[in-house]
Amino acid sequence: MKIDDDDFALFGLPRRHALERDELDSRWRALQAKVHPDRFSADGAASQRIAMQWAVRVNEAHQRLKDPITRAAYLCELGGAPINAERNTAMPASFLAQQMHWREALEEAEDQPSVESLHDTVAAREAELLDEVAQALDERHDFAAAAQRVRSLMFLRKFRADVERRLDAFDA
Repeated sequence: MKIDDDDFALFGLPRRHALERDELDSRWRALQAKVHPDRFSADGAASQRIAMQWAVRVNEAHQRLKDPITRAAYLCELGGAPINAERNTAMPASFLAQQMHWREALEEAEDQPSVESLHDTVAAREAELLDEVAQALDERHDFAAAAQRVRSLMFLRKFRADVERRLDAFDA
């Protein structure tokens, strides 16, 4: 185990989008138990600092791998197709038109059932895109196609958060 291993190697997992969350969490707990700074308290400050670096590294890797979108983005980067979401905002016209339609629907929604329906529609599209990403990464190894879909998923996630805030407003 080296600190500069990729996250999958660090956790002893294959580089795949599809992974079992229970297995990931189990490996995370085992790694944390191994590198926790408290285990090195008798070894001095230098050993504890190194253990802290390891603990941070393990936690960051776990955060990246447990979320399917960040895991996909990470796989794209490892595959030579970084997301570059802040610089690469090009999206297909049909996707942008759908986004505009959904934004208008959210603005015009006057009741909770309308917003819930929109939420369900967006969540279903998000699930479809996640399936497409998994196929592009795990079956076709088409990192560029996966990267495009990941960028779309990032847009959808932000929009779904807006929809959820609107739903929360009904409960307030």
